[in-house]
Amino acid sequence: MFSIIQAAGWPIWPLLICSVIALALVIERFSSLRRSRIVPPRLLDEVLGISSQTLPTPEMVNRLAEHSLLGELLASGLRAVTLEPQMQEAKLRQVFELAGRRAIHQLERYLNTLGTIATAAPLLGLLGTVVGMIEIFGSQAPGGGNPAQMAHGISIALYNTAFGLMVAIPSLMFYRYFRGRVEEYVLELEQSGERLLNQLQRYTA
Repeated sequence: MFSIIQAAGWPIWPLLICSVIALALVIERFSSLRRSRIVPPRLLDEVLGISSQTLPTPEMVNRLAEHSLLGELLASGLRAVTLEPQMQEAKLRQVFELAGRRAIHQLERYLNTLGTIATAAPLLGLLGTVVGMIEIFGSQAPGGGNPAQMAHGISIALYNTAFGLMVAIPSLMFYRYFRGRVEEYVLELEQSGERLLNQLQRYTA
């Protein structure tokens, strides 16, 4: 591996850094976007069941907010109705929308970085290709070529092109995959917030 890095020259180092960052982001997103941490099963039904007769206590709401991202969204609506029992529907909907935007921000964290790596990696590989071509042309002296320098230039060009694609393709695939999961979670959060909002209206009427 070290010999390959040496043959690829200095342009390989930005690609290596990008690959390490991309791997760390993929692992982090797999951990953070687990369903149990975003929209746990049966949580909405439990909250709807508890709040159907009376509003939960502040302690219960605080525990709900710490439970998951969905719990944080639902807790924001429960807190708002507890603090202002006569809250208008439009204002309560605004509370849910604001909490939803915060949730979306957390869901999309680091995705732009992963997408940037997927876009930039081929360009960094192309940079290595250009550097390798410069090495090749530099080896062609009027008095005769330098085979060692030409071989080094070819190595730089090919290794960087290949490694750029090796970093970009998985990064793009995981970016698309995580983006799809985020959109799915956003839809579930919106539907859950709407269901709780409809139930809380009986307390604000």
